[in-house]
Amino acid sequence: MQNNYYNPVKLIEHVRDGLVEQEHSGFVVLKLGSEEIDIGDSLNYPFYLRSCAKPLQAAIMIDETLDVKLGLTSEEIAIACASHAGEKCHVDAAKSFLAKTGIDESFIKCGFHKPLAKSVKFDKDSVFYNNCVGKHIMMLALSEHFGFSLENYYEKTHPLQLLIKKKVYELCEYDGDTPVTTDGCGVPIFSMPLKNMLTGFLNLFCNEKYSKIKNAFLHNPYIIGGEDRLDTKVMQNSPMCTAKVGAGGICIVVNTLTSDGFIVKMLDADMNAREFVVLNLLKQLGWSNIEIDNSIKTLHNQIVGKKEFLFDLYE
Repeated sequence: MQNNYYNPVKLIEHVRDGLVEQEHSGFVVLKLGSEEIDIGDSLNYPFYLRSCAKPLQAAIMIDETLDVKLGLTSEEIAIACASHAGEKCHVDAAKSFLAKTGIDESFIKCGFHKPLAKSVKFDKDSVFYNNCVGKHIMMLALSEHFGFSLENYYEKTHPLQLLIKKKVYELCEYDGDTPVTTDGCGVPIFSMPLKNMLTGFLNLFCNEKYSKIKNAFLHNPYIIGGEDRLDTKVMQNSPMCTAKVGAGGICIVVNTLTSDGFIVKMLDADMNAREFVVLNLLKQLGWSNIEIDNSIKTLHNQIVGKKEFLFDLYE
């Protein structure tokens, strides 16, 4: 039965010996010059930005020249926008950022989780392993800058969160009244149609006013993500592109040279499927030529099938 709220398209098939074993559906929106291409009709259904909101949220830090006031490095601006893997470079950047604010670590309310990087060995919990810690440090720094309370900076009604919402909606050219929920790290996160999310990224990364955020991505792709992170892989192999992933199967890529971009939303939020779609789109657009392994293999390295990307932009 067709869903009345959104109508995704099948983007990937896994085929073994002629039989479709697995498929992944979702949406892609591209803005290429004046042309907008929709793969799958989302009927403007609002999805949550999740961590794709981070660079948009960081725009207010640039508006207020807080980065100048604190003397932030490009790495520290990057960590404010990052969904990092908890490696030493990430922890060091977050600790350095916090030290410049003069705010005590006890105010950080992002919670604990294990480092996303499997290579990291740790013996105790730390907020600095949380992939959202940089954003929380930024929010605390902004709260202090504006003279707002530090105690409850994460609440929906906190004046900083209201200012951030206004800024994100402005960048995304969105004036709808759609749900605001609580993200995994405890702060408000907004919902909007995919095309508005992409508009926000183009307005941010293609605006000279926010060049420090753009350059933080372009010059520090490993800080933004890290080990086995899709956005890092994209940026390391596409020097003119910024990329940011978000939970729920989202990835947004902007070509900063041409001011074009695209957003991918996988409906099942499968991270491998998201990567396969993003890399195929990059190759079709000529923005990157990252090697794509479409084979399905056994543990003995025997090829028994293949993954097929089902959309050709130029067909």
